[in-house]
Amino acid sequence: MDLGELQVFLMVAKEGSFSRAAERLYRTQPAVSLTIRKLEDSLGQPLFVRGSRPVRMTDAGTLLKDYAERLINLRDEVKKGLTELEGLSRGELSLGVNESSIHALMPALGKFRHQHPGVQVRVHRMFSRDIPHEVLNYRLDVGAVSYVPQEPQLQATEVLKDELTFVVPPKHPLARKREVDVEELGNEDFIAHSVESPFRRRVIELFARNRTELKMPIEMPTIESIKRFVQMGMGVAIVPRMCVQWEIEHGWMKEVKIRQMNMPRHVYMVSRRGARLPHAAAELIRILRES
Repeated sequence: MDLGELQVFLMVAKEGSFSRAAERLYRTQPAVSLTIRKLEDSLGQPLFVRGSRPVRMTDAGTLLKDYAERLINLRDEVKKGLTELEGLSRGELSLGVNESSIHALMPALGKFRHQHPGVQVRVHRMFSRDIPHEVLNYRLDVGAVSYVPQEPQLQATEVLKDELTFVVPPKHPLARKREVDVEELGNEDFIAHSVESPFRRRVIELFARNRTELKMPIEMPTIESIKRFVQMGMGVAIVPRMCVQWEIEHGWMKEVKIRQMNMPRHVYMVSRRGARLPHAAAELIRILRES
């Protein structure tokens, strides 16, 4: 039994005639009769009373008609749902990010939501090192990381460029400067991120190469708490620029260039290699690349 057989059955039931059903279906009457016979054989029940005019359904035929209509309607609903997914009027986007990446993605996510309000967006915060594994295991559609994963089953698409920057409170003495040398920062209290990362290690190495003490009396678990402490005048910080761009533009922090520091960061969207991206994920990457 397949949907094609059920469609023929429903047409015969509607028309009350094998010949009229054949005309409506652009088939021959013997072909329609054969299809009904195959359906009856598979079910083990006669569906029509032979010889009656118009054709009448048996009790089995009446029962099947109700189920067949539901199945055909469900097929049409599936087609409609798939069309809506492709048109991004419904669906779901599952995205994995670390704390800093979400700052870079927020403008694009805002634009995505504005253009496609029917799509459910689920953003999962996790450590960068865990994101590739979650994508591979189909728990995420895509993930945002600042490195190219080594797994050959994954592909990475660069969507944004960023860099580490040095920020101080607006009333800090260094706020009046545009540039400083690393050696000038030996007496500053740095508010550090307590999460270990390659960029944290690179900053420590930068100060070591320049024989300058890096004082980190305060370590905070989130970039948001680091930003808050800087604004409170509790110290200075080196953070991804995309995480403090809003505060810099509004004058809540001052950005000062460190001459010896050149630490670009790249944001990549990670997906399964060779797999077709869900429509929502492909649309988000398109928006990011346009931006």
